[in-house]
Amino acid sequence: MRQTIQQHRVVVIGAGYTGATAAGRLARRLRGEDVSITLVNAEPDFVERVRMHQLAVGQTLRPRPFDAMFAGTGVELRLGRVTGIDVDRGTVTVTGADGPSDLEYDTLVYALGSAWNPQGVPGTAEHAHEIAGREGALRLRDRLAALAPGSPVTVVGGGLTGVEAATELAETRPDLDVSLIARGGLGDWLSPKGARHLRKVFGNLRITTHEHTTVTAVHADRVTTTEGDIPAAVTIWTTGFAVHPIARATTLETGDTGQIVVDATMRSLSHPDVYAIGDAALVAGPGDKPLRMSCASGVPTAWQAADAIAARLTDTKLPAISARYFNQCISLGRKEGLIQYVTADDRAVSAALTGRLAALYKELVCKGAAWGVANPTMGLPTRRRRVTAGRARAGAPAA
Repeated sequence: MRQTIQQHRVVVIGAGYTGATAAGRLARRLRGEDVSITLVNAEPDFVERVRMHQLAVGQTLRPRPFDAMFAGTGVELRLGRVTGIDVDRGTVTVTGADGPSDLEYDTLVYALGSAWNPQGVPGTAEHAHEIAGREGALRLRDRLAALAPGSPVTVVGGGLTGVEAATELAETRPDLDVSLIARGGLGDWLSPKGARHLRKVFGNLRITTHEHTTVTAVHADRVTTTEGDIPAAVTIWTTGFAVHPIARATTLETGDTGQIVVDATMRSLSHPDVYAIGDAALVAGPGDKPLRMSCASGVPTAWQAADAIAARLTDTKLPAISARYFNQCISLGRKEGLIQYVTADDRAVSAALTGRLAALYKELVCKGAAWGVANPTMGLPTRRRRVTAGRARAGAPAA
């Protein structure tokens, strides 16, 4: 009697930059006879999240269907939303067009990412728009298209997303009255050179800035702040991200933010058959500071998790991919940009690239990020290894 060996079932949930990268990288590391890789996502194509401010103002983005991206790789796309996870039974509940069904896994890669964070401010969920995902960006696009010239549009949040949204909108729709509300000073995290350039661009685009101001309520036609009411026919909310709440509903160990606590290989500390990557993972970076939620942080975690899973299944050496920061790439419309160079732990240094060259740099970064999803080993040759017999899933005895 001999024993048949069934495929090791890897399920990746979420197909943003990190989930899609991890699935594709695993497919290039392991032999398809030994491993099945299922990628679960609600949409059939890849969404360039870093371009949602462009989509919101009416620009057309290049379609990137997963069928073409994963053709011939062995990655199977399962369309549907993840509505439940039982990490003790090893199942994911996926709700698609035919209703809910359970998907069993031997290894789970959790990459559900994050969404906008209303932060409990009254009226935000009812009246504000978000650009953390495509659905929100498309709703905002329709609303902006209907605005009459002179209408006030208020962006809440002075971070990277808010700055990019405000400048993109002001450049595309100079007929609107665009303002930005920042809890701190405009660009106060930048170097002096970077902050000066940001203020110059805001001035040229006639964006009104309300600094050191906190929003306390959002209404249909205005926002209430600590400094008084500010008119807003449309309010765009960009004050940070919150992770998908589903992890907290499981027995996975999570931090205060709801992110899954992982080790250096992105493996859950509480459930070794679960890996978390990207915004969903609580990862210590340089100086033991948690990595911020971003594409720049997330992709290295996807590489680390995929390579660690492959190494454990093939009994080869565990990889060590360090996640560190080099720069913050900020688009300020299509004609201007700002590249702020930073330390490994994301603190601004004096050097910064500005102007048209910085805009081209940022565009190359965006294109490179999308190319990297379709080419998760960065174009380098790979070897698909056999899964060690002891690591595979044993099936029923066969004659």
